[in-house]
Amino acid sequence: MPNHVLEFPGGYTRSVGPVIGRFLSELRDGRLVGVRTQAGKVLFPPLEYDPANGHEVTGEFVEVGPSGTVESFAWVPEPLPTHPLDRPFAWALIRPDGADTAILHALDVGEFERGAKPPKRLKAGLRVRPEYQAERKGDITDIKAFRPEVGMINAANRLEYDLQPGKALDRFFEAIAEGRILGHRCDVCGKVIVPMAGFCAKDGVPTTEEVEVAATGTVTTFAVNNLPDPRAPEVPFVSAYVLLDGADITLLTLVAGIPADQVRMGMRVKAAWKPREEWGPTLSNIRWFEPSGEPDVPFETIEEYL
Repeated sequence: MPNHVLEFPGGYTRSVGPVIGRFLSELRDGRLVGVRTQAGKVLFPPLEYDPANGHEVTGEFVEVGPSGTVESFAWVPEPLPTHPLDRPFAWALIRPDGADTAILHALDVGEFERGAKPPKRLKAGLRVRPEYQAERKGDITDIKAFRPEVGMINAANRLEYDLQPGKALDRFFEAIAEGRILGHRCDVCGKVIVPMAGFCAKDGVPTTEEVEVAATGTVTTFAVNNLPDPRAPEVPFVSAYVLLDGADITLLTLVAGIPADQVRMGMRVKAAWKPREEWGPTLSNIRWFEPSGEPDVPFETIEEYL
């Protein structure tokens, strides 16, 4: 069949009238305006007549937006050559703040490959603003597209500070630099606190008696982590509370040397120390804890530490 073409050579010229003309003139200047009806509602885009009853509008123009709210949308995963954007976008009904009606326009939600599914943040209620063309001529296409308002940012943050450990913690780090793990025994409850802090949180009394504990222990509880951590050997990795032999307070540390899905409560572990020449007054002398090869301990022996 032959192709049929309807064309107006030189374009179709018409008078826009005072209402639409005002809307397009304001749009060219980067402003959005609606018109008030006799019933008090603000129509956007403006019309000469109120579609609810056919009455002429009042001629009172009201600046609206520029921010607005998405009321509904249709996702376009494969844009056509005639579409306003060459990447996936949405056609959306957008009601500017201060208006009682919505405009249908393109909504640009970011860079996506063709065929992509709509992003999770694209939903009714999304707050958006217009993005204008660099050069405007008084046409609806002066709005290139609407784009979501900035709701979140990812700012780089870094804080450097010196930690003053105090006498008890300073003594703990001094021992760690020698490959020993020290705790304090409470004179009231008799519990051994690791790392030692100089007081018992349970009884609220000072502690001074030093107790050296073993570099072996038992996993009481743990979590599998799927976000990278510079201290961990791989992802996923396990962070666990380990009850060191001779201690009564669990120590939060990494567990490695075993697949993450094989770590379990009651598993016996031992410290994996860095090479001696890398030791310093820091708990990072212990890279992580790894399986010791000993049999698991019964749950009853660790349940009070969960």
